[in-house]
Amino acid sequence: MNVDKLIPNVYYTNIAEGLKFFTGCLQFSIAHDEIQSNEPFCVLEKDGLQLFLFENAKLAKEHQPEFRLVTKDIKAVYAKVAASHPEFLHPNLKEITLRPWGAKEFALRDHQVCIIFQEW
Repeated sequence: MNVDKLIPNVYYTNIAEGLKFFTGCLQFSIAHDEIQSNEPFCVLEKDGLQLFLFENAKLAKEHQPEFRLVTKDIKAVYAKVAASHPEFLHPNLKEITLRPWGAKEFALRDHQVCIIFQEW
């Protein structure tokens, strides 16, 4: 079996909140836009990564995903995000921290999603 990508679905009660987090803070771009439809969704892309963002209150209550993004320059990522969107820094991992398993990490979150940045 050959698999090329894993593309998660992420659900928000209000898709505008997800767009603020992913396009504003994390600088994803909108590759496909049906935000103004009866069932709002869009496809977001960045650096070969992709995710589907949906507005669905019922599923948003059931799903609160956590993702890890691996980088080779965590200091640069942290500096950019901390300067532009400090409100998204996770209170439990708001600074770059060397974890017991040997990775440097910091985390972001909004009310729906947690993103952990990691450098080995």
